[in-house]
Amino acid sequence: MTAYSQKESKVSENKLIQPEYLKSGDTISIVAPSGVLNNFENKIKLAIDIFESWGLKVVLGDHIYNKNGHFAGTDRQRIDDFQNALDNQSIKAIWCARGGYGAVRIIDDVNFNNYLKKPKWIIGFSDITVIHNKLNNLNSESIHAIMPSGIESLEPSNESLIKLKSVLFGESLSYSISSNKDNKTGTSEGVLVGGNLTLLQTLIGSNTELKTDNKILFIEEVGEYAYHIDRMLYSLKRAGYFENCNGLIVGQISDIKENTTDFGMSINKLILDLLKEYDFPVLFDFPAGHEKVNYPIILGRNIKLKVNQSASKVVFIN
Repeated sequence: MTAYSQKESKVSENKLIQPEYLKSGDTISIVAPSGVLNNFENKIKLAIDIFESWGLKVVLGDHIYNKNGHFAGTDRQRIDDFQNALDNQSIKAIWCARGGYGAVRIIDDVNFNNYLKKPKWIIGFSDITVIHNKLNNLNSESIHAIMPSGIESLEPSNESLIKLKSVLFGESLSYSISSNKDNKTGTSEGVLVGGNLTLLQTLIGSNTELKTDNKILFIEEVGEYAYHIDRMLYSLKRAGYFENCNGLIVGQISDIKENTTDFGMSINKLILDLLKEYDFPVLFDFPAGHEKVNYPIILGRNIKLKVNQSASKVVFIN
């Protein structure tokens, strides 16, 4: 497969691209750029019902239910569905159906030129970190949030979905986070970037490696050993991710596996020990990641971060 030879448009380092907010009657597309959707028809139907209840129209990628081993269709089919949704100006947002694995195989063959002319919201998390990083390096915002794969047992009144609707329709976004004695206190400001820790490490050395200077980094993870998390964070540290970083927001670090040899410290202590020479604030227990409560955050947007050992604040600046 040959990557697009046309270079993507350059954008100013200081110009943040904000897609237009949705309004009733707009159309969104659900596509599957990563893992296969085995027995996901009911979840996709629920996702469609929820979005239609918001006054939106929903179209599905042509190959969304295809299967090619681990993946939702061949690389070419997944590229085509994502590219078509990017290029179709009648589609105002793209909701990724699930994560898993697969986005890194196709990201270099997706062309974002038309997207940069008419940006739209792209929504997802986990493996979709690959796409978020690409967009954020183009200085464009995107939404880290719940996907159809996670709403099987959730009602339309679920708070994660209510907050996603408020983000998509342009309401202001801020969070008050309950106390955590491990928080490293301080006040900071910067563009929020990040996502799944495994993917952040995977992308080091590529053209989708994050630029973290003067930015605030968000991380989340699921189903890893503590020493894996330690190793991945040290990879980020050695790659310079924390040298000029303005802050760290730690989302849900879920389902930590037990090793035969105990690691010897908690995840929070592991993180604080790794970052001991830096003076930026660190906020723990932000409710985003691989759990039922998965609040949306706008990656690529400037935020104000105020971290206390009592209640902390994350404010997204419009």
